[in-house]
Amino acid sequence: MKGPAEQGVGEPACAHCGLPVPPSRRNFEGNSFCCAGCEVVYTTIREHGLERYYALRAEQADRPALPASGADFDAFDDPSFAERHVRRLPDGTARTRLLLEGVHCAACVWLVERLPRLLEGVLDARLDVRRRVVEVAWDPEAVPLSRIARELDRLGYPPHPHRASAGEELRLAERRRRLVDLGVAGACAGNAMGIAFALYGGMLNGIDPSLRLLFRAGGLALTLVAVAWPGRVFFRGALAALRSGVAHMDLPVAVALAAGTVWGAVNTLRNAGHVYFESITGVIFLLLAGRYLQQRREESAYEAVSLLYRVTPGTARAVEADGRRRAVPVEALRPGMRIELLAGETVPADGRILRGQTSFDLSFLTGESRPCTRGPGATVHAGAVNLGGPVLVEVTAAGEETRVGRLMRLVEGLAQERAPVVRLADRWARGFVLAVLAAAALCLAVWWPADPSRAVENAIALLIVSCPCALGLATPLAVLAAIGRAARAGILVKGGTALERLARPGAIFLDKTGTVTSGRLEVVSWHGNAGAKSCLAAIEEGVEHPVARALREFCGGPRGWSARSISRAAGRGVEARVTDPEGRERVALAGTPDLVRGRTGAWPSWVDRAVRSCTSRGQTPVVLAIDGKIAAVAGLGDPVRPEAERAVRDLRRLGWEVFLLSGDHPRVARAAGAQLGLPGSAVTGGATPERKARIVSAARRRWPTVVMVGDGVNDAAALAAATVGIAAHGSAEASFAAADIALQRPGLDGVVTAVRGARRTLAAIRRNLIVSAAYNLVAAALAMAGAIDPLVAAVLMPMSSLTVLTLSHRARTFPAAPA
Repeated sequence: MKGPAEQGVGEPACAHCGLPVPPSRRNFEGNSFCCAGCEVVYTTIREHGLERYYALRAEQADRPALPASGADFDAFDDPSFAERHVRRLPDGTARTRLLLEGVHCAACVWLVERLPRLLEGVLDARLDVRRRVVEVAWDPEAVPLSRIARELDRLGYPPHPHRASAGEELRLAERRRRLVDLGVAGACAGNAMGIAFALYGGMLNGIDPSLRLLFRAGGLALTLVAVAWPGRVFFRGALAALRSGVAHMDLPVAVALAAGTVWGAVNTLRNAGHVYFESITGVIFLLLAGRYLQQRREESAYEAVSLLYRVTPGTARAVEADGRRRAVPVEALRPGMRIELLAGETVPADGRILRGQTSFDLSFLTGESRPCTRGPGATVHAGAVNLGGPVLVEVTAAGEETRVGRLMRLVEGLAQERAPVVRLADRWARGFVLAVLAAAALCLAVWWPADPSRAVENAIALLIVSCPCALGLATPLAVLAAIGRAARAGILVKGGTALERLARPGAIFLDKTGTVTSGRLEVVSWHGNAGAKSCLAAIEEGVEHPVARALREFCGGPRGWSARSISRAAGRGVEARVTDPEGRERVALAGTPDLVRGRTGAWPSWVDRAVRSCTSRGQTPVVLAIDGKIAAVAGLGDPVRPEAERAVRDLRRLGWEVFLLSGDHPRVARAAGAQLGLPGSAVTGGATPERKARIVSAARRRWPTVVMVGDGVNDAAALAAATVGIAAHGSAEASFAAADIALQRPGLDGVVTAVRGARRTLAAIRRNLIVSAAYNLVAAALAMAGAIDPLVAAVLMPMSSLTVLTLSHRARTFPAAPA
């Protein structure tokens, strides 16, 4: 067995994940592995006879698999973890849900669900591949949860606690209930239509009265189930409309359903007259389908608070009083506890540094594009990433009390405070509802003296043919068609509300880092000796820091230079002994202007000019000195995207006021704004996440539509506060959840496309409403005149929905590709 990739000529592939194998790990006599983790997973799968996993994975897609992480999962046995994440059952067993990395296909499901075969004491494992959540049942007396977690890790699926909020569980339960209602309505409608075809055939060719009664009774039973079960939502809405005195579309729908069901039941008992069971069940199914699709798109705006647990790590390294380290879940962290942070780790809680100095990437929370140095006494917040050496931190706040926790609560509150837009269909429905009910009553009164039975038939025909099915579907059908076209253009729209709001011009606030700019440091200017690039690349080689990576990428490579005895000043620079291509020993120093000036003394005038040039343009200067003499000055910055200026011009032409709102230094923000053609008054720098939200909220009092475009967690509150939030490509998960629209391609062109598409979508909605309203008016007039009976009305009623569906499908709202 060769795993996912056969070993052969050329560069060998890893037997587990299929990635190239480094020369140092190649085995020419057997399988080769790219790392020890893949070898562990491969061996585990073979030892338990699960080789079929590779065949299943090949059938799905030949994607690289994750190796074992080798992480320590002792924190899963902590009592505080069990209290929050483990459910103990009366029979002594336990259940928990774990979020798995690396899940992508049915082969993963097959392998994970064989967990009971791999570990004695595991009773069951069920994996939801879409959510990547496995529910495990086990006997705590036979196997600890940490052992289960390590086994999942050995299989290549590192587990994490699944921290679903209570609100998320309620939403899932509500979604399941809506799906069940939709399924029941669909089953009833399908069977009722089959029975209706038999009855229609009997009307043309004759049918035995007893058989007709049997078919009618069957249709009545299906209708009673549909009306009493999934259709109850319309009657609840109608009662609420009567109590509040505000008419909406549930009222005529409920009247039509009740009248049609009652009169159909009467005619079934009489075995005479018309029945309308297929129309009643069809209306219920179509309206529920439209509501489900619309609600499903919009409900994700309220999931932001649960994302607190996805943007911070699940465990921390606690330091005991005797110096021992132990892994604990973040839920166990309390103010006053001490934790250790190593290089590359994310801060799990707010705290104060007790020992050590390092650089932190704060862009996650503040939007600051440049790393910031923090030392003893400084404050660090959950979500920041340690870029340098180890530090000891005293916890000051944990969980929902951290700054990011408060920010997530702010996001949730702002999302829930958004006043729901009153859709055109709802506005039209108020007058329409009263008009239909009045027309039905008038029809009944006019025809009653002549023929009470004919009066009832005509009134019911009017209610059926005027049922606001098309009016109710006019908006969601146009929106869903537009959402599908937008998705093909790389724009994910979560609901029709966003499109309706975006169609009206107002103010657009753009975040800088990662939205207007590329979101990563690059060398954008170079002053001095071009030959010094190789020396700089040599001393920065092996340094894992954003500045070092940017310098290495720009310089290309050492090209004959080598470095040794490298010493680092955290957040300030690096010094090393280097050997040039001629073999001469040199001393090189690269760092901040203050660091280098302190080591070299007075500078030539060109160096001062170069440093001032960098700082005036919002760039970070890095000075390189070789043997005490300045060789070059590199200016690092986050360059503005090439299409950003054009996108800003397009938005202005469409009637929008454009502003730049950044957490980066005001000087850096002003430099980026100048490149976009924005005046200084339209640029705000140094804005905290809370201040961004306040600025956007205040703007809503001035403009009818306020749009926020951002990508970081620090933008999530502002995205929620805006009339329409747009998450840029590569956004943090919290921003994605808080936004109404997400761009799947980089750049600001998607914002312009979304604005234009929203205008066309609103025009399509208006067109659908006009067509459906005109149809209902004409059909209602014919029904009042007695020109159509309930049977003809039942046939005509779905025609309006089909017309609206066709118009929605043919509307050219979004282009096939970004404009």
